[in-house]
Amino acid sequence: MDTPKVAVVVGVGSGLGASLARRFAREGYAVGLVARSESSLHPVREALEKEGGRAGSYPADATDAASLKSAFGRLRAELGAPEVCIYNAGAYAVAGVLELTPEQFESGWRIGCMGGFLTAREVVPAMLERGKGTLLFTGATASLRGAARFAAFAVGKFGLRALAQSLARELGPRGIHVAHVIIDGMIGSGPGSTTRLSPDAIAETYWQLHRQEPSAWTQEMDLRPAAEKF
Repeated sequence: MDTPKVAVVVGVGSGLGASLARRFAREGYAVGLVARSESSLHPVREALEKEGGRAGSYPADATDAASLKSAFGRLRAELGAPEVCIYNAGAYAVAGVLELTPEQFESGWRIGCMGGFLTAREVVPAMLERGKGTLLFTGATASLRGAARFAAFAVGKFGLRALAQSLARELGPRGIHVAHVIIDGMIGSGPGSTTRLSPDAIAETYWQLHRQEPSAWTQEMDLRPAAEKF
């Protein structure tokens, strides 16, 4: 019996998360959709199913091990073990060091980094058993430099980048492609726009990363609109 093609996107909303789900659904993947709120997941799932795709929605807090474990348990039971996992969760508080609360700072790290670690633990065992899999992490400009008033966000994204590097070195020799994508600019859509990154164009890049041959894997790449300064 053929192994079902399953992808999961953790951190689904109306923007990049939805584009990622659509891109993999077009290739025949059943897509597991994970986010904190069912209200974020329902429109995406409904749209995928209207287009003939198969999807499941699994509300969960990516920073809570028990919540995530429960969601992935239901996902595996209904769709199968994911061959592709994309960690796309992110949130940030913009505040100076004297205004930023310890709780906000910790939350930035937990969403930006801890959730990626917990997600990897849910998908890696089945990937190792198969001897293949793809694990992609969404980074940001803050993965490389911390801007003023963005300390909580930058710490989470720095940590996620380090996690991706460590996992790539550990899991790459065992058949799992781990890549970190730095989104260096604002995401948005619009015909002919050169000032914002198209979510659909980003999703196409993620698909191409998944398709790479093991002899020439990308571990890290950055994406930016043509007008972005770097």
